[in-house]
Amino acid sequence: MRIISGSARGRRLLSPKNSLIRPTADRVKESLFNILNGLIACYDSCRTLDIFAGTGNLGIEALSRGAASAFFIDNHKESVALVIKNLRMLGFDDRGRVIEREALSALRSLGKREPPFQLVFVDPPYRQGLAERVMQFLATSALIDGNSLVIVETSSNELLRTAFDNLREFDRRVYGDTAIVFFRRIPEENPNHKSPIPNPEKTE
Repeated sequence: MRIISGSARGRRLLSPKNSLIRPTADRVKESLFNILNGLIACYDSCRTLDIFAGTGNLGIEALSRGAASAFFIDNHKESVALVIKNLRMLGFDDRGRVIEREALSALRSLGKREPPFQLVFVDPPYRQGLAERVMQFLATSALIDGNSLVIVETSSNELLRTAFDNLREFDRRVYGDTAIVFFRRIPEENPNHKSPIPNPEKTE
């Protein structure tokens, strides 16, 4: 795993020693952030939330590109230790906060005191229904607003609802056995609104 772009470009992240942690593949991450560069005007004021953080791969990539801060949530001790080590190794520990806690519990706690995040990554273990539970919570949470982008990484063979209240899917990309699904909170007065992604690539 490596950082694709930004201040830590080319630096490698510490990797897990077992298969319980499944980091996002570099080619998928590169494609994802190429898309995000067309959707995010500036990373400087971007607050990032990395749920099921694993190694911190996605949130740290955002920090490298200039995100103001990143919160990392994971309930596995090895994952938490990896995120902390990777943040320190790359000099991002002053902008990163790591929370060792079950996802929904951590989100409920954050929702009581944190303003909305502009960029939210949801990358749970596949085929356990965790993505749907987190998305249903986020749909009514103050942790996101109309300016938030929520990106879910899931198995391309796994069915994920396209709407959670007014949190709606507006694009989906498939990379082999991985699917990246993009959500925004759509105004209730315009439920059919779709946010275009300025990138012609649809699948690989």
